[in-house]
Amino acid sequence: MKFEIPRGMRDILGEESKYIERMKQKFLDVAKKFNFTYMEPTPLEMLSTLEAKGGTSISNETYSFVDKGGRKVGLRFDLTVGLTRFVCQRRDLKMPIKLSSFGGVWRYDEPQAGRYRYFHQWDIEIFGSFSKEADAEIIEFVAKFLQKLGLDVVIDISNRKIIESYLKENLCIADVSTISEMLRAVDKLSRKNPQQVLAEYRGKLDLHKLEELFSFSSFRGRPEDCPVSNTLENFEGWKHTLGVFDSMRSRNIKNIQLNFGIVRGLDYYSGLVFEASDPSVKSAALVGGGRYDTLTAGFGRKDIGATGAAGGVERIIAAMENHKLLNNDYDPLIYVVYTSEEVKNTAIQIVSNLRKNGYIADYGFEVKPSKRQINDGIARNASSIILVEPGDIRNELVTIRNANGEEIKVNSSSLVEKLGKSGRIC
Repeated sequence: MKFEIPRGMRDILGEESKYIERMKQKFLDVAKKFNFTYMEPTPLEMLSTLEAKGGTSISNETYSFVDKGGRKVGLRFDLTVGLTRFVCQRRDLKMPIKLSSFGGVWRYDEPQAGRYRYFHQWDIEIFGSFSKEADAEIIEFVAKFLQKLGLDVVIDISNRKIIESYLKENLCIADVSTISEMLRAVDKLSRKNPQQVLAEYRGKLDLHKLEELFSFSSFRGRPEDCPVSNTLENFEGWKHTLGVFDSMRSRNIKNIQLNFGIVRGLDYYSGLVFEASDPSVKSAALVGGGRYDTLTAGFGRKDIGATGAAGGVERIIAAMENHKLLNNDYDPLIYVVYTSEEVKNTAIQIVSNLRKNGYIADYGFEVKPSKRQINDGIARNASSIILVEPGDIRNELVTIRNANGEEIKVNSSSLVEKLGKSGRIC
């Protein structure tokens, strides 16, 4: 029998697992500074709950099944649905409430570079407020968190209400389904060129109007530089968007721009939307978010405003790797080598003491020639190797060998002092 994992799944081990955990810790650190309360929603939801976000069509992208009790359930495809369900169920919560989350999600879509059917997201949400300041708070968090990771990104901000107003007022389109399809067409421009999208919608939409929408949505820059700003003053969502930009100036966030090409493809977005991208790489957004008051309304809470953002952990790690940011922060490994059974227990005591003092320490379980053990340590990228030899131990000495092969003998009682915080010879 050949044992295989399902298509689009993978085992996560070693370096990548370490990077995911480090990102989680940095995420939690920034979220704490913004006073977000951490919560992890259940990984298993009723299918009807998941469909509340994206409609019944979302079933095609959801790992769903009938459980042993005959209930239709599904694995979470993001963290937003669970957080929203939780807040909408709890009428005892004091609003507004700020929630953060980090965890794995499952999506049954086509696997692609940097995206598997099981991957990780971080998520922040503010529930209860319809204010532009809640939107600005979310965007500031995204800017500060990505900055903490060392990434220099551009945050593109738009507002679906502005685009919808343009479609209604300038292109005389009133049909809700047509408006939704026009927005989806704009969203596809991030992955295809205009001619490809026009060809896809030939016979389905008015291509002349679609071209006009593409032209309108092509603006990138400061709101005050928008050539049709006078027209926009009468559009729903424009004043809210200007208010967000004004708030971002107060927060000293500068890496932002107005971009009408950002609409976020899902229908539940109800107003301001944004994406954070790495400008040096033409790829999918690292972070996406916006206002989704219609989702809380779908859960029966029209009184609760909702805005938030989610980041793709693996995509952000790939961006960090591209900019050589992953090796700037790591925990050193100290590898202990013993040359005989006689000093094995002493070597184990040294390993335990190193761990007690906060180091990552390891050793081989069987006695091997010291050269083989040293090579084992080098293969594990040890920052320092400690050699424990009978002659030295009788004199209370050990040898510290660094990655370059340089060695010094030190008193075993001063080993921690000599290694210092870096885990290297000081």
